[in-house]
Amino acid sequence: MLILTRDRKNVLILATCQMLFGAARALIVVSAPLIAYAIADEKGLATLPHALVIVGTAIATIPASMLMRRVGRRMGFIIGTLIAAVGGVICVIAVGESHFWLFSLGTLMFGFSAGFAQLYRFAAADVAAPDFKPMAISLVLAGGVIAGFVGPELAKLGKDMIGSVAFQGSYMLLVGVTLLTGVVVAFVDIPGLTEEEAAAPRRPMTAIMRQPVFIVSVLAAASSQAVMNLLMTATPIAMAQANHDFAATALVIQWHSFGMFAPGFFTGHLIRRWGETGIILAGLVLTALSIAVALAGQSVLMFWVSMALLGLGWNFAFTAGSSLLLRAHTPSERAKTQGAVNFIIYGVAAVAALSSGALLHFFGWEAVSICALPLIGVAALVTLWYGWTERRLVLEQGDKT
Repeated sequence: MLILTRDRKNVLILATCQMLFGAARALIVVSAPLIAYAIADEKGLATLPHALVIVGTAIATIPASMLMRRVGRRMGFIIGTLIAAVGGVICVIAVGESHFWLFSLGTLMFGFSAGFAQLYRFAAADVAAPDFKPMAISLVLAGGVIAGFVGPELAKLGKDMIGSVAFQGSYMLLVGVTLLTGVVVAFVDIPGLTEEEAAAPRRPMTAIMRQPVFIVSVLAAASSQAVMNLLMTATPIAMAQANHDFAATALVIQWHSFGMFAPGFFTGHLIRRWGETGIILAGLVLTALSIAVALAGQSVLMFWVSMALLGLGWNFAFTAGSSLLLRAHTPSERAKTQGAVNFIIYGVAAVAALSSGALLHFFGWEAVSICALPLIGVAALVTLWYGWTERRLVLEQGDKT
C-alpha cells in the first residue's frame, strides 16, 4: 500500500511538472516563429529558434541521464529548471533588443532544460509497480493537457504586456513558470538504484540497441516526434501566410496540445488492453490522417483538425513506444539507455524541425506535409514486422507446452 501511495504521489508531482514545462514549451511553439520571422534578416531562418529547442533537447539528453545517475532524479530536475530560467531571461533581453541570434541562444538554453524534463515519464516508472508502469508514463504525459491551453494563453497575455515590445512579457512569464516547476519537483520521491541494482552487470549499448524491442520502441517514438515537430514548427508561419490572425494560431496550437496530452488519461489502459504494437500502429494511422487533412486545405478548420489528429497520433505512438522501451533494459542499464533513446528521438526531431522552415519558405506548406509520409511508412512497416514476429514466438511457445 505504501508503494502504491508513493507511485501516485510521484505521478501527481511529475504530471504537474509536465504541465508547467509543457506550458512554457507551448508558449515558445506559438510565439517563437512569429518573433523570429519579425526580427530575422533571412526569413527562411524563422523556425530556427524553435528548432534549437529540439537541438538543445537532443544535446542534453545523455548528460542529463548520466548526471541523474550520480545526483538523483530530484536534484537533476531542479538543475534542469534553473537552466530553463536562464534561457528565459536571455529570451526576454533578446526580444527587447530585437536580436535574432541572442533569442536563438535563449531557446537553445531552454532546449537544454528540456533534455532533463523529457525524463519525467521514465522517472514515474522507475519505482512503479510493474502493472502500473504504462499507466504512470501515460498519466505523466497527461499533465500536458492543461499546458496546451495555458501556454498559448500566457503568450497572448504577455504579448502586449511590455509597451511596444511584442512578446517580451510572455518570456517574463516563462521565467516564472520554470522557477515554479523547480519548487514543485523538489517534492518528488524517487530513490536511486539499490546496491544490488547498481552492481548488476551492464551490457554494451550496442547489444541493447540490437534488440528488436529497442528498435521498434525508438522508431515509434522518434518518427512520431519528428513528424510532430516538422509540422508543428511550420504551422504558426503557415497560418500567418494564409492570413489567419494570432488568436486563430493560438487556438490551433492549444487543441494540438490537447490532442497530444489528453489521451494520457486512457492511453495506459489501451496499452494494457491492445498491447504496445497495436497502439503504435493506431498512432501512426492517425498521424497519416492528419497529413491528409493538412493537404486538403488551409482554412482555420483544416489546420485545427490536422493539428488535433497529429497530437492524438503522437500520444499513442510516443506513449506506447516509451512503454515498450522498458522491456529493453535492466535497472542498472536505465540511465544510459534512456539517455541514448532520448538523444536519438530528439536528434531526429531536431533535423525535422530545422528542415521545416526551409521547406516552408522555399516549397510551401504542402511540401512540409508530404515530407512526413516516409517517416510514418517506415515506422509502420517495422512495427508490423515486430508484431508479427512477437505473435509467432508466442504461438511457437504455446505449441511446445
